[in-house]
Amino acid sequence: MQPHPNVRAVQDALTAAGTLDGAGEPSTIRLLPDAVPTAAAAAEALDVEVGQIANSLVFDADDAPLLVLTSGAHRVDTASLAASIGVTRLRRASPEFVRAHTGQPIGGVAPLGHPHPLRTLVDTALATYPEIWAAGGVPQAVFPTTYAELLRVTSGSPAEVA
Repeated sequence: MQPHPNVRAVQDALTAAGTLDGAGEPSTIRLLPDAVPTAAAAAEALDVEVGQIANSLVFDADDAPLLVLTSGAHRVDTASLAASIGVTRLRRASPEFVRAHTGQPIGGVAPLGHPHPLRTLVDTALATYPEIWAAGGVPQAVFPTTYAELLRVTSGSPAEVA
């Protein structure tokens, strides 16, 4: 069976960027038997701590997309984050806005593999884990990586988001 086009796009982006997992091996997307649209579901399926899950949250930041990769153990403080990045309005994006900017559905948004690069912030709390897991383009796809790799492959900026 052929992988979903989103999964292929994310794996191609991972490969092109030379993305590594926590053991220094190339990151490879893993398809789980069931969708894991939440950090808790992903952590349970992978038998890891919920904090090791890099939630990909897309926000509408003054009408521009902002991708926030946050630890599954955190909730984004939108008021504080908006002030820290200099936007007047920061709100969770609609499913249509997310798909328009990422080509991926909510619950499966990967840190990369989008039609165009997105401004990205990466939760500094993820740095405490030697390996973290991120979505791979659809809700049942995940891949292992590290905090440093997420910063590198997304050209993201470290941020305290909680």
